[in-house]
Amino acid sequence: MPIPVRIESDLPFLTALRRDLHANPELGFEEERTSGIVAGLLEEAGVKVHRGLGGTGVVGTLKVGNGTRVIGLRADMDALAMPEMADRPYKSRFAGKMHACGHDGHTAMLLGAARHLAATCEFSGTVHFIFQPAEEGRGGARKMVEDGLFDLFPCDAVYGLHNMPGLAVDEMAVVEGPQLASSDSWRVTFRGTGTHGAKPHLGRDPITAAGTFLASLQTIVGRVVDPLQPAVVSACSLHAGDPKALNVIPDVVEIGGTARAYSAEVRDQLEEEIGRIARGTAEMFGIAADYQFERRIPPVVNEEAATGRALAAAATIFRDKVRTSFPPSTAGDDFAFFGQKAPGCYVWLGNGPAVDGALHHNTAYDFNDGAIGYGAAFWSALVEQELRA
Repeated sequence: MPIPVRIESDLPFLTALRRDLHANPELGFEEERTSGIVAGLLEEAGVKVHRGLGGTGVVGTLKVGNGTRVIGLRADMDALAMPEMADRPYKSRFAGKMHACGHDGHTAMLLGAARHLAATCEFSGTVHFIFQPAEEGRGGARKMVEDGLFDLFPCDAVYGLHNMPGLAVDEMAVVEGPQLASSDSWRVTFRGTGTHGAKPHLGRDPITAAGTFLASLQTIVGRVVDPLQPAVVSACSLHAGDPKALNVIPDVVEIGGTARAYSAEVRDQLEEEIGRIARGTAEMFGIAADYQFERRIPPVVNEEAATGRALAAAATIFRDKVRTSFPPSTAGDDFAFFGQKAPGCYVWLGNGPAVDGALHHNTAYDFNDGAIGYGAAFWSALVEQELRA
């Protein structure tokens, strides 16, 4: 599994950097310290730096030779608003903030690749190192696009990488087609007429209506969506009444949740069907329903040609440990907005066994430092192959 000598020699620095970022997590659009470190290291390596896209985003540009092809490599920088419970020397110094998804590792790996590529210059063309803020549900990729990312830095292809617990650190999955689902939010408010709990016939009960709605919601996936098309509809929030007033039927019930799909058609179907059931339930109980569906993140779908190039690069680093069949995730990633602007591919790099809190968004999660060299080597191989001198 060849990792370039220069990246191997850089691993102590990159590991220390990753752990420093882990100890100093910053939430989406607050990555001032992180983006400052990224920009400084890029400039030190001789990479041209642009700051401010998406607020705290950083784009480093390295042009070598006279090649005309341009590619973008993306790493996310933000942490999650959650506590870190595991005790480690580089544990988060800030209560309620934690790198629980490995973005500290993603940042370190892309910086490692940038340092290597700037030192060796064994390619011909242009690579944009895109350090994105606010991936964790705050819209950082969309904001970078709206701020002109692809107007200022047009790309012929764009690539993303994410760590994956359950794969070994010397394994990578590169698969064409859907990789992550769309991630949308929905809200339903049932408005009835409150009354005494002992006299329900004098009001219009929104709680009973909500119960019927919640039970019916699961028929969307079970009986409406094509069974060969994956989809998820989950109710994740429910607010009604007051636990200190258990003899009062309230006027209002508020319900919220998430909807996930891999295709535009099913995404449309979920939006329509949740609303149809909400309105039908309200009509059945003689109450009113308000419905909102917020389209947040499109699905991530790997384009054929970009996937082929990523697969070729992965084969040079991981040899026979490249998986070309791997199940997509129902999680979301706003890398999807980049993939709408240029042909894209999103790959999975192993993070070791998925045990002892190693899963994403777990309070004991930690990025596996053993993956840093492999990730930096993959990025470097991708640039050197796609922008062959």
